[in-house]
Amino acid sequence: VEAVHLIAIGKAPCIPQPKEGATYEGIQKKENAEISWDQPAEALHNWIRGHDKVPGAWATINGQMVTFYGSSLLDASVPAGQELAIKGASRPGLVTKNGLIVFGNDGKMVLVRNLQFEDGKMIPASKYFSADETTALELTEEEKKMAEDIR
Repeated sequence: VEAVHLIAIGKAPCIPQPKEGATYEGIQKKENAEISWDQPAEALHNWIRGHDKVPGAWATINGQMVTFYGSSLLDASVPAGQELAIKGASRPGLVTKNGLIVFGNDGKMVLVRNLQFEDGKMIPASKYFSADETTALELTEEEKKMAEDIR
């Protein structure tokens, strides 16, 4: 009650907050979220997870900034997959049926489930090599007749 009364009459003390010990780090910027590959797998996972969704941890793949989303630590044997060169990584990643596997400097693995390209297109990491493939829709005779009836 006393504090409210002091505020009401304009005589409340004003003590500036010291900047020493402040923990506010400001808004993270995309240019500061690049993945440093010389770290153990757990640190890579925490970096990717900590930047998921904004601003998004990223790396350069084929000269393009690719953002990584949905990481998890993987404690299993190295699965079969297609190698993917990642700039700065000491070991290429592996595109597997479950996603993109990247390796820490300790040899342990991190599974990344989604990738986003510079143009904003997001794909499951497991579809990296098939992202540009398009398949033509082929209709059966019955479907062709139905399409003609609808038209």
